[in-house]
Amino acid sequence: MTVATRTVVTRAQVEDFLYHEAALLDEWRLNEWEELLADDAAYYVPPNDDLESSHRTALFIIADDRERIRQRVIRINDPNCHAEYPKSRTRRMISNVRIVSVEGDLVTVTANFVCYRFRRYERIREYVGGYRFVLRRAGDTFRIKERRVLIDAHELGTLGSVSFIL
Repeated sequence: MTVATRTVVTRAQVEDFLYHEAALLDEWRLNEWEELLADDAAYYVPPNDDLESSHRTALFIIADDRERIRQRVIRINDPNCHAEYPKSRTRRMISNVRIVSVEGDLVTVTANFVCYRFRRYERIREYVGGYRFVLRRAGDTFRIKERRVLIDAHELGTLGSVSFIL
């Protein structure tokens, strides 16, 4: 296989991967979702007033490295996790998937999303925004190196807690 062949990435491949990831999250198959992560994965939800900030200089809603993601999955899967008992029902819609850059085995991708969250005794919550992924090629699929969730809401208090993986 030549280098030129290896670097070709199609939007359809990326879309299939993102749709698969969304399905795993919506179905609470978090252990399978975690297998999509690279060993050096990071999961960020920056403050909505400075979406381009760094987790090193700003207070992020979520700034997890691989170990913290693993611990988050363990906590959410625990039956004693009161924030998610019973589990929320979520439904993600992903659109406007774009490949921003391909550098070696890294593919930077953006997409828009709407995530509807249904909880017993609560009103429906809608989370709207964009995803920015850095994906690492892994054979004929990808691993998530960085997952950044950019929430469009100006005021986060009405959205409730983000106890699930957005």
